Amino acid sequence: MMDDTKTAQAFADSWNNLPLGSVYTREQFQEWFAPISREDVQGKSVLELGCGNGSLLVHMAGWNPSRLIGVDLGSSVVSARKNMERSGTNGYGVVQADLTTFTSDGFDMTYSIGVLHHLNEPAKGFQAVLANTRPGGRFHCWVYAREGNAIIINLVDPLRKIASRLPWWFTKYFIATPLVFPYFVYAKIVRLFRNVSFVKKAPLYDYSVWIAQRGFLFFRHVAFDQLVTPQTVYIDKRTVESWLADPKIKTGSTYLIFRNGNSWKFGGEIA
Repeated sequence: MMDDTKTAQAFADSWNNLPLGSVYTREQFQEWFAPISREDVQGKSVLELGCGNGSLLVHMAGWNPSRLIGVDLGSSVVSARKNMERSGTNGYGVVQADLTTFTSDGFDMTYSIGVLHHLNEPAKGFQAVLANTRPGGRFHCWVYAREGNAIIINLVDPLRKIASRLPWWFTKYFIATPLVFPYFVYAKIVRLFRNVSFVKKAPLYDYSVWIAQRGFLFFRHVAFDQLVTPQTVYIDKRTVESWLADPKIKTGSTYLIFRNGNSWKFGGEIA
């Protein structure tokens, strides 16, 4: 059984070799968190499990939480601290710890974006999300879906099993860079002709229209993230629904949203 430490350090190799600042735009951040909004966060205590280099923390700080903590197992906490210091945010903390065993007195909101599907035990990570959310508080997560990712699972995932064993710089510049260029062109074409009926049936249509708003370096960052990690699990709707049936969650508070045709956003309130 694979240890999460190796995965965390692989991502740290990615995050710690980026320029300072968030890799995400404000618009991406807001869309990722919807239906959570600034009004749900302002003046509240917030916890991010799996904060990477703080790219989401920086934007979350702009929603003015009363307290903001990021947790990550890898050395990417070094970059996260630099980014938070650079943002001028007060009342934050970045903790290097295993999110699956991290404990606290409970936060008004706990979130985990793009992390649970890389854990050795995703369900254990989700339980940590619930455990660190106080009664009456909210949680929000995002994971890769099994639905809509057949191309990635069949073509990219086998390559990842090889690329993740290579030096990070080789994977980034000699595998991810040339590999993502054809998709970069494809996504730009799909977005350009997105209103043409037959184009809407193209593979990865929704995701391509979304990501085509960004430049090549962001495409490469996403491709590198896919290839650098030793483990990725694609989580189906039935599994997420079983997580949301947990008795700790308030009945009727949950939501499950299929995002960009290849991922799940979901959340709710703690009873």
